[in-house]
Amino acid sequence: MIKKIIPAFFCLVTLQAGAQAPDSTVISGKKIITLSEVVVDNRLNVSAFIRHIQEDSSFYKAFKNLRIVGYTALNDIRMLDKKGEVKASLSSRTRQVRSPNCRSMQTLEEAVTGDIYTTDKQFNYYTANMYASLFFTKDSVCGENNIVAGTEFNTTGKTGMEKHKEQLKMLFFNPGKRIKGIPFMGDKTAIYDDGIAENYDMSIDMDVHNGTSCYVFHQKVKPGKEGNVVMDEMNTWFNDSTMDIVGRNYILSYDAGIYDFNVSMEVEMTTFKSLTVPSLIRYNGSWKAITKKRERGVFTATLFDFQ
Repeated sequence: MIKKIIPAFFCLVTLQAGAQAPDSTVISGKKIITLSEVVVDNRLNVSAFIRHIQEDSSFYKAFKNLRIVGYTALNDIRMLDKKGEVKASLSSRTRQVRSPNCRSMQTLEEAVTGDIYTTDKQFNYYTANMYASLFFTKDSVCGENNIVAGTEFNTTGKTGMEKHKEQLKMLFFNPGKRIKGIPFMGDKTAIYDDGIAENYDMSIDMDVHNGTSCYVFHQKVKPGKEGNVVMDEMNTWFNDSTMDIVGRNYILSYDAGIYDFNVSMEVEMTTFKSLTVPSLIRYNGSWKAITKKRERGVFTATLFDFQ
């Protein structure tokens, strides 16, 4: 009864400040976040949680951790035609060997089909080339570490493949940040800024993910708002004790006329000693640039036997 007589103006001010509404929603700026009953009961500080999502570095650090450990990887790359049939592929088992200050890669098994390689054994597809840049090592690489503090992705001075790899890292490791240098799209990636956040439905729940108790953050574009965003949907699982990311999947799509893409990605983490590292990476996507043929690719990286 008391709630019914609170002046409407006071209700608005309270909600704008981030207080919980009776229907378990929180409003922060233009972000409207629905909370499950269990999250309400846990008295989660939602504003702090959103800040943590925006500032999170655990996802990127997990991939940086791969630079300082040894592991075995099963690599499966498939390039598809417009009917969805495989026209070129690579299947391999590789081993990253780590010495005190260097790492190198051994190819233990490899099978290829179609024109996955050029005649001089360079990758014939942009998708496969991008995969190789993330997970394959040609020579010995030394002097790396897993420090992420102060790291900032930057395309300044980069062109061609190196610039595209840097932009991919921004989308992959820092979803939600503005990306410079991509025509017509950069600002649309800032999914937590008020001007973009209002295009999404957001919610926080709790779940057990691969045996770990987690907060789950769901973000999905509202119907009819798809043209305003690049990230259509993202789901992230945070370890509720450490707040490290233990799993994430997302769907991105955009059509700028001169290029378009529709991509889904999935990442699962595991723990090796005190380190969080990726154990599974899946990609399924189609993209087209004005100067290139459309590429449809599927790849899966399965990582195990960490040392």
